[in-house]
Amino acid sequence: MKFFKINFGVYDGFMETLRIAAWSGPRNISTAMMRSWENRPDTVVLDEPFYAHYLQTHGFNHPGRDEVLAHHETNPEKVIEMLVGPCEQTLQYQKHMTHHLLPSIDRHWISSCTNIFLIRHPREMLTSLVHQIPNPTVEDTGLPQQLALFTSLSSTGEMPLVIDSKDILQNPQTMLRHLCTTLGIPFYKEMLLWPAGKRETDGIWARHWYASVEASTGFAPWKLKEENLPTQLESMCLECIDIYTQLAAHKLNPEGSEHASNI
Repeated sequence: MKFFKINFGVYDGFMETLRIAAWSGPRNISTAMMRSWENRPDTVVLDEPFYAHYLQTHGFNHPGRDEVLAHHETNPEKVIEMLVGPCEQTLQYQKHMTHHLLPSIDRHWISSCTNIFLIRHPREMLTSLVHQIPNPTVEDTGLPQQLALFTSLSSTGEMPLVIDSKDILQNPQTMLRHLCTTLGIPFYKEMLLWPAGKRETDGIWARHWYASVEASTGFAPWKLKEENLPTQLESMCLECIDIYTQLAAHKLNPEGSEHASNI
């Protein structure tokens, strides 16, 4: 039977820490989730720690590329040291874009974390992503990388948690309370509302990507997107939906009844 694993790390002089690695793709309420967790009194957050290495390796001309490379760590070994090193809080929330985890990066450290996968229906995600990346590839969505990592972790007997962003937006209190219960940690109502504005913990790329979340004070209610996807992306969208469906089969349900064989 596969199981959901909760990992704590203990270091001399520091308290026991639960490290949550949240694996997402772009335009997936991942930054709103980071705001939610950062508003807890017991949590420190890390924002896309492998992004600079990803940009440096691929040479992509993303918005703010030069600033990212100048201000953030590009050596993945040093990034990993930060992710697993001493932490002065009882909970560390790592926001990751799964496609930033390049094949060359060592992955042994991932087993020391409690792993969560954040997913969003591709049609909703892509209609938002095209505003930043007009001609995205499947790899730009992070979905193939999410499925590969999920499959790899599952093969060890661990069944990571899968969270659908729509479920969070439709009922944030129920879902976050249920998530915290599953993780064995207390739920704080502060996770539902946070002050608007920038954060020192945001990556320097925030000015290009975080306008909506900087204006927010909580999770925006889910509503059906009326924007149409460009015709040339329809076939890619269908490919993404196939991957999304495989991951969604394991998601944490709002009613509190997980996929029965997963936990």
